[in-house]
Amino acid sequence: MTARSVKSAASAPVERSALALFSSIAEAEGPLELAQQVTRALPAACAVSDVSLWWSLNWPGDRQGAPQRTLSAARLALLERCHGSPSGLEIAGEVYCYRLYVSSDGPAAFLLCRAQSPESAPHQLPYWQVLLAALARRWNDLLELRRQDETVARMEHSERLQRALFDIADMAGSDLDMGDMLRQVHRIVGGLMYAENFFIALYDKSRDAIRFVYYVDAEDPEAVDSQHWTPLADFERALTWYLIRDGRPLRGATHELRRQISGPLRLVGVDSPDWMGVPMLSGSEIRGVIVVQNYHQANCFSEADQNLLSFVASHILTALERKKGQEELEQRVQERTRELAVEVEERQRGEKLQRSLFHIAELASGEGSVESFYQQLHRVIDRLITAPNFYVALLSDDSEQIEFPYYADESGRSPGVRAKGCGLTEYLMDQARPLLLSARDVSGLQERGDIKRSGTPSESWMGVPLKTGTRVWGAIVAQSYNEQVRYGARELELLTFVSRQVGYTVERRRAAEELRVAHAELERRVEERTRELREQIAVREKIEERLKHEVMHDSLTGLPNRAYLRDRLERVLALRRRGHRPDFAVLYADVDRFKVINDSLGHLAGDEVLKEVARRFASCVREPDVVARLGGDEFAILLEDIPGMEIPVRVAQRILNVMSEPMFVLGKEISTSSSVGVAMGDRRYRHADDVLRDADIAMYRAKRAGRQRFEIFDAATNQHAIQVLDMEADIRHGIADRRFHPWFQPIVRMVDRGLVGYEALMRWNHETRGWLAPAAFLDVAEENGSIEAIDWQVWESACRQVQRLPDALYVTINVSARYFRKDDFDQRLLSMIRGTGIAPSRIRIEITEGALMHNPESVITMLARLRAESVQAAVDDFGTGYSSLSYVHRFPLRSLKIDRSFVSELGQQGDAGSRAVIRSILTLAHSLGLEAVAEGVETELQAEALIAMGCGLGQGYLFAKPAPLAE
Repeated sequence: MTARSVKSAASAPVERSALALFSSIAEAEGPLELAQQVTRALPAACAVSDVSLWWSLNWPGDRQGAPQRTLSAARLALLERCHGSPSGLEIAGEVYCYRLYVSSDGPAAFLLCRAQSPESAPHQLPYWQVLLAALARRWNDLLELRRQDETVARMEHSERLQRALFDIADMAGSDLDMGDMLRQVHRIVGGLMYAENFFIALYDKSRDAIRFVYYVDAEDPEAVDSQHWTPLADFERALTWYLIRDGRPLRGATHELRRQISGPLRLVGVDSPDWMGVPMLSGSEIRGVIVVQNYHQANCFSEADQNLLSFVASHILTALERKKGQEELEQRVQERTRELAVEVEERQRGEKLQRSLFHIAELASGEGSVESFYQQLHRVIDRLITAPNFYVALLSDDSEQIEFPYYADESGRSPGVRAKGCGLTEYLMDQARPLLLSARDVSGLQERGDIKRSGTPSESWMGVPLKTGTRVWGAIVAQSYNEQVRYGARELELLTFVSRQVGYTVERRRAAEELRVAHAELERRVEERTRELREQIAVREKIEERLKHEVMHDSLTGLPNRAYLRDRLERVLALRRRGHRPDFAVLYADVDRFKVINDSLGHLAGDEVLKEVARRFASCVREPDVVARLGGDEFAILLEDIPGMEIPVRVAQRILNVMSEPMFVLGKEISTSSSVGVAMGDRRYRHADDVLRDADIAMYRAKRAGRQRFEIFDAATNQHAIQVLDMEADIRHGIADRRFHPWFQPIVRMVDRGLVGYEALMRWNHETRGWLAPAAFLDVAEENGSIEAIDWQVWESACRQVQRLPDALYVTINVSARYFRKDDFDQRLLSMIRGTGIAPSRIRIEITEGALMHNPESVITMLARLRAESVQAAVDDFGTGYSSLSYVHRFPLRSLKIDRSFVSELGQQGDAGSRAVIRSILTLAHSLGLEAVAEGVETELQAEALIAMGCGLGQGYLFAKPAPLAE
């Protein structure tokens, strides 16, 4: 046999197998059956082994294979390469991968097999391409059928889902109650998946509680309370608790659920093989859960079921909320309908009552008789509460009698007027509140003795007192003798309400009658009083005219006063602002040395001088001009309609001339003079006080320039004067507000820097400028005399702050020479020290050499008295004055303070002179047993030099700057 015949004989079975494969391909009815047929027949048909088929409708997802179920990583990589291969063939050693089918919309199929050599590979066979094409066509047909089946299934599922969602939405708007609706929801969910055991629980975050609004469970029908809200904490660690807390779906058997939750699991109720629950979400907020469970079969619920239930849950929540809102709306509508019915009834009742009140109000202004008024009042009340038996009772002013102006009663006649007794009417007035009484109530009152029996007993009796405030002055009463007519709380309420209008109306008619009677008397009295008032008005006008003159004029001189002048000056300024520009000037004058005259000759003489000055000033001006006395010896003159400065200068000169002539007062000749300040009218002036101020400033400039002269105000040169005036005002306010305080600079032992005392230095805590040193205000304070008030304020504050220092320390205060001219200075100082509660020995005074030598004997005496009380003295700035070394031993001193001018030169070139002076002072101090304190020590070199010369104590910036005492 030839080789060709051998090969032909060998291929015959293969070809028959191939024909069988073709037949099985055509008969396969699904992808899995086709794969099984190919993997069985292909090894024989193509002489290959290890055959497997792999496919997917959405490659590479949802991959399936036959006969294997899993792929190695290498074979999976081979499949991926083949999926994108242009030839549809990929080879890895002996393993061949053929792409059977691929589509752009996802489906793909591959054939894997093993061949012993490239020559024996399937694609070498002559019919391989035909076989491969047949496989591809059949695969395409089967996949197309599968896709169609799945599409139909999806459409059917979608239709069922849409129908379910529509039914759920439709039920939310139906007339089903909540329970029926939830049963229908259960039926709908059961049509989508297994849901025999099903419950819905709502979650309220504000309460942190759940309520099982629907619960059906075949194995555990009463596991929960479906009627009330239950705290979520009661289900802690249960599956429902995890659903709400984590907000994630849970599905599976108990052992699978334990892996899905974030903590230990607590089983509630009967355990089930398969359990599935999803949260109901509104946005990101959890509003409840839906749960289904199967007690008979595991793995009943799929991921698709879970997704479906989650989707349906949102629609169920919407339906529940709509139904709940609908029921709440219906409930509110019912409640509102009931409220409106009550409101309508009340409104009708109110309208009827309003008409009755309006009618009663009309009766108040009626012109009919009293009897007619009460009859109409009875008809109005009878329409309201059915009151055929009705009466009105009025109490007399003395509360002794009761009058019945109206009495309608079927059982008897009106009692008219009777003395106050013990009847029901009197009982009502005494109680001062509305009463509703039955026949039994009346009998009880009689048995207790509260009332006495009178008249026919009534079946029902009610009355309301008429009163003003707490005073009862009458009553209205309705009563029934018929058992069919009984009054209740509603009738009493109506009668009480009406009683207010009745009381007002009755009082108004009574008052109208009283008013008519009083009107005639009033007219008579008015006429009489009018005549008296005319007389009083005439007298008052005369008094007012006199008072007006007195208010605007000075009582001593008869001249206009400051108020008159300011009013006149304001009118002049107003005319200038309106465009009328009359020039004017103000002269400010006073009497030189008037205080001397007043003090020496007495106030009577001073008054006569002022009268004569007023006469002389008035003689210097024209008729329209105004001469006013401002107070004391100060006068002002307003000159109007002047052409320029010539007239004010001329008038000022006249004043100087007439004031230079002697006066004869009380038999004595008096020589005096006047200083005059002139302020010319200027557009910068807005107020009268501004003009007077500038004229006053000019007058004081005239005084400072020598008196008996006049000065014209100059704004350019007056700024300093204004600043001085402002400073004086600030100083006055600072004294009043106690804003002057001591700052303390330490006095130390220079060797070890130990503290021995402080010097109290004056500082001003200005309201706007902050802390000021004396250089900023001392000149002004001394000039205006306020320095003493400042000194005493600072000294007192220093003494009070000494209490906060250790007992061994002292404080020195600076005392100027002026105080040693006052005989009582030492006593006043000691009194102040004792008043602050400190020992006098803790205060020392510092005086200058000039103060020592002003009146040595007087100073020695005063220092000795102070020393006797333990108040020591020191000489400040020693070495610069004229007492020098020769007089100091005469004074009772404790220490000498070396002037800073000598200390500042130490350590500099040419300091020999200062060193000599310091040594002399130290020698004098040591010889007299006095302490020596160096002032102004600012460097270590100065301190060392002073210590070397024998000076133990020092004070200066080297040790500390002055500062407030630390708290």
